[in-house]
This record gives sequence, C-alpha cells and structure tokens, in this order.
Amino acid sequence: MQLAELNYWAILLAALSSFMLGGLWYSPILFGKTWLEGCGLTELDLQKSDPKLIYGLAFILSLIAAFVLAVILGPDPNMSQSVTIGSALGLGIAASSLGISYIFEQRPLSLFLVNGGYHTIQFVLMATILSVTG
Repeated sequence: MQLAELNYWAILLAALSSFMLGGLWYSPILFGKTWLEGCGLTELDLQKSDPKLIYGLAFILSLIAAFVLAVILGPDPNMSQSVTIGSALGLGIAASSLGISYIFEQRPLSLFLVNGGYHTIQFVLMATILSVTG
C-alpha cells in the first residue's frame, strides 16, 4: 500500500470524531467527575492548565492515531474487519496497556474503566469512519 492511497479527509474526520468523543466522554454529562476523582484532580486544577496546549496536543495525537489506524486498515477497509481491528487495538492494546500501568501505579479501577472505555470506543469509532468513508 502506498501512503498516497489513504483517504486523508477520512483520517481528519476520524481524528475529529475521537476529539469530539473525548469532549463528551470526559464531560460532566458522562464520566468527567469519575475521571477527575480517579486522577486526583479538581476543577480548579483544570482551570489552571493551558487549554490551547492540552487540546492542541490531544488533537495532534488523535491525528497520529487515526493515521496509523488508516495504515493498518489499508485504503479500502470493510466494516466488519475495521470494527474488529478497532476493537482489538482499543481493548487489546490501548486499554490493556493502561491497565498494566494502572496496576503498578495503584490507580483506581474506575479510572481504568473510564480511560480504557474511551480508548476502546475511540478506536472502534475511528475504524468505522475510516471504513465508511474509505
């Protein structure tokens, strides 16, 4: 496969979807409070941070993840294979790697479930978008 065969608009859309999912996932509407407690952060801590830096880097990392996923899926992925690969990457690699770190860091199970769940759904969502728009 040549990199020129990739659908770069689909990659951008997949990265945006990941970014928007994170905004909803970590908001007070869903798991924001649980995430803050698990991290040991407060709303005040978040207000002290630089949102341009945090969101900018988060989007760049989402673009990298979407690009790598597009390379793995290839130029014309089918839906079933894409969802399977997205699930395997999210749950089997991202979430399980977080789990290993969290065990040694003695972080709460709730934080693992929030972060591992996000990354699992993130990769399934990106894979679905890459499949549909590919």
